[in-house]
Amino acid sequence: MIKVKNNQAIRTLAERNFRTAGTRNVIAVMAITLTAILFTSVFTMGFGLVESIQRASMIMSGGDGHAAVKYVTDETYERIKEHPLVKEMAYCRILSDSVDNQALIRRHTEFWYYDDVGLKYGFAEPTGGHKPLAENEVIADTKTLELLGIPLEVGAPLTLEITVHGRQVLRDFVLAGWWASDPGFNIGQIFASRAYVDAHQDELRYTYPEDKSLTGTVTGYLKFANSLNIAENLERVVTESGFSMEEGDPSYLATGVNWAYLSTGVGMDAGTLTALASALLLFVLTGYLIIYNIFQISVLRDIRFYGLLKTIGTTGRQLRAIIRRQALRLSLIGIPLGLLAGFWVGKALVPYLMARSSYAGSGVSVSPDPRIFAGAALFALFTVWISAHKPGKMAARISPMEAVRYTDQERSRGKKLKKSRHGAKPWRMALANLGRNKRRTVLVILSLSLSIVLTNTVFTLSQSVDLNKGLEKFSDSDFLLGHANLFNHQYDGESSAISESFISAAAAQEGFETGGRLYGSWASYQSRTSAQTMNRWPDGSLATALYGLEEFPFSCLKLVDGELDGEKLAGGDYILEGVQADDQGKVETGRFNHQVGDKITLNCGGTEREMTVLGHVVANPHTNTDGSWMGSAFFLPADIYRELTGNSVPMSYAFNVAEAQERDLENFLTRYTAEIEPTMNYSSKFTALSSLEGLRNTAVLIGGSLAAIIGMIGVLNFVNAVLTGILTRHRELAMLQSIGMTRRQLVGMLCSEGGCYAALTGISSILLSVGFSLLILRPLSEQIWFLSYRFVFWPLLIILPLLFVLGALVPYTVYYATAKQSIVERLRMAE
Repeated sequence: MIKVKNNQAIRTLAERNFRTAGTRNVIAVMAITLTAILFTSVFTMGFGLVESIQRASMIMSGGDGHAAVKYVTDETYERIKEHPLVKEMAYCRILSDSVDNQALIRRHTEFWYYDDVGLKYGFAEPTGGHKPLAENEVIADTKTLELLGIPLEVGAPLTLEITVHGRQVLRDFVLAGWWASDPGFNIGQIFASRAYVDAHQDELRYTYPEDKSLTGTVTGYLKFANSLNIAENLERVVTESGFSMEEGDPSYLATGVNWAYLSTGVGMDAGTLTALASALLLFVLTGYLIIYNIFQISVLRDIRFYGLLKTIGTTGRQLRAIIRRQALRLSLIGIPLGLLAGFWVGKALVPYLMARSSYAGSGVSVSPDPRIFAGAALFALFTVWISAHKPGKMAARISPMEAVRYTDQERSRGKKLKKSRHGAKPWRMALANLGRNKRRTVLVILSLSLSIVLTNTVFTLSQSVDLNKGLEKFSDSDFLLGHANLFNHQYDGESSAISESFISAAAAQEGFETGGRLYGSWASYQSRTSAQTMNRWPDGSLATALYGLEEFPFSCLKLVDGELDGEKLAGGDYILEGVQADDQGKVETGRFNHQVGDKITLNCGGTEREMTVLGHVVANPHTNTDGSWMGSAFFLPADIYRELTGNSVPMSYAFNVAEAQERDLENFLTRYTAEIEPTMNYSSKFTALSSLEGLRNTAVLIGGSLAAIIGMIGVLNFVNAVLTGILTRHRELAMLQSIGMTRRQLVGMLCSEGGCYAALTGISSILLSVGFSLLILRPLSEQIWFLSYRFVFWPLLIILPLLFVLGALVPYTVYYATAKQSIVERLRMAE
């Protein structure tokens, strides 16, 4: 075969054909753009969520250093820093045992010196003002300054009350700079200058081994070359520097690996990977349905053109090259637009995802990671490639004679013609026209159905959010009062006790019905039958949390097994063991420390008593404990608890109110804790409800956004199918008019075709929605604790009538927009 240099000719043909298909190009670019938006928004949400969670984790863990050596001297710090594996190391020195300003009682605040590396690692570089230089200059986070009443002005006076080696010190400073507080990090930070450290060397003496005082100790945050094998690298640095990581060893160093780094063990389980793969497959399918249809219809519309090219010697390979070149050119326009729009859509949705995560309230960080755009672009290009592949093969296969005779009807062999006794009714003709190209009809119906199924799925999930389950998990009374430390998981006994004045103020409000105090402290016990492995002391005893409950909170305990006999418990010889429940509220009975009937010897500050386990109850971190779990918890009536422990300081107070006064009491407690006793706080069933309602709204927002994009793709597909169906049948429609069919009848036939599309889409959507809901959503709801499956039908009832309006309006508009030529001119078009 003679090889002809015809690449330029092929490019010219592709270019000119591209220019003549203006409508096709616009629809194709819109479809490719929407497909790229889908991929980019999902990739952005995934990367943004990981980045935001990782950043929030780093802030909570102290910074983005890979690891830390804690409570060391300057000399030890320098030895660790010199190790060749250490790429960089931050110097951070604690300047006080505590910050005691009354205004900061609800916000634990720390006083440090951080060098420049430390400020960078701790996300504490000033965004206003400058770093502290003079001895009396400090910087702080904005929330701490707000509580202290300090304006964000360089030079603003600031007085700190600090404890240094057990001694109270009052010291004046001026503000040098500040940075924005992270909403999810409830620890205040104030940093002094190096000049302050040098001026107070005597005060900052190192005494940690003798009295465990943190004042003067140095913590070094270090980084390696990368975040792989952090634990192994840390152990090597410590041991090769002459120290040990074994507690009790004379050369022991306290160390820690930064748990914020995902490479230290956070991964995706099979369920997450399956869900992600399913979502990407759905988007590929959605994009494929329309882009394939666009190129298929484009090929069919230009089929005579491709046939003529074949008669003058164009090969199938060259025809495929023409179509691929057009697809690539359309992609070069549509994909960049989709990448840009999709990034901003995803970025706007990440805060809603973060708000529903365990890092709710933390700052959101979404960087334009190149991997987002590369991944989304590759998936979009792949979708375009597979969509253009088959139409290209069809153009290459068709013969010149078939191209000239093409009538937009699938070939069917052996099919007999039907004779009608009722004449050519427009709706019968419409049904027949849909059957001419069954494959295209099915693709259009599937494309429209996908968005409807996704929309109905989103609303089914949102309506399955069970508020009662949320209340059961997070609240067993209308309100729970306590010290701010209790709700920050920093309860430490008497200094974190609830005030009696707070209890009295709440009990005096209108609508108050009943309430009771909860007490909590630490104790120890001995038992021959205990399965507990945590917190075992050298003498064989085990540490445990011990709680005492007055009558009302005691009545709210959820019994797992055994008895909840008040008379037996009031005798002081029986005790209830607390056990943890999973998110579904289920308890693994095989993992109890004790069985009903086991005996323990409880030790409360020297007072010992042998007691029998009467039953097991759920230890709920949100309602009846201090939120901590150290392997064991026991519950007693309040009288027995006070008798054994001698502790009469309440930990919290639970109570109910009349339904009509719930909102009024919520408002009262909000004002009271803000204005009268700022060290107190509360939780209520309204906080649990707002959290679950927020979850429901987030599902609707994110799922609805994706459904809207897929819906636009489906509508585009429908418009394209109707438009091309009319264009490819221009001569046929003109012939119908020439033999007596009126324009009104013709439009009626086309609108009937749209109505048939709508009806078939409605049937398909109902069947797919019901099937997907029963087979996928119902089992999923059984696995997620806050869901109770509830199928909803009303979104379908709203969307389906809109489909019929769309089915009639689109053909009507398209026909009148394209049928501007006379019948004679349209009959001559194909000649």
